[in-house]
Amino acid sequence: MFLDVRRSLTAIGTATSRPSAFLILIAYGALWYVFEPETLDWHAVATLATWAMTLLIQRAEHRDTQALQAKLDELLRAHDQARTDLTHIDEREPEEIERQRTADQRGQG
Repeated sequence: MFLDVRRSLTAIGTATSRPSAFLILIAYGALWYVFEPETLDWHAVATLATWAMTLLIQRAEHRDTQALQAKLDELLRAHDQARTDLTHIDEREPEEIERQRTADQRGQG
């Protein structure tokens, strides 16, 4: 069950980096304006702006991570001595990756 929660959180994080997340934010703001315009004050605008900035940061981080991953994948494919078991490590949970890195560092040291 805990593994399902972690995978769900990862999926939510990835989903918030998609352009559709901005559409949801805009729709939320529009619905807020339609149904409760009296509560849409400066505090509410600041809240929406904070959410928008969070989505922008999430998107930039996701883009950078994907670009870095693509570069690493290419290096692993190009280097004939690279371990092939690492090519799909990005599909694992972060805790599993940390354990793998720790084990690799112990083996080299």
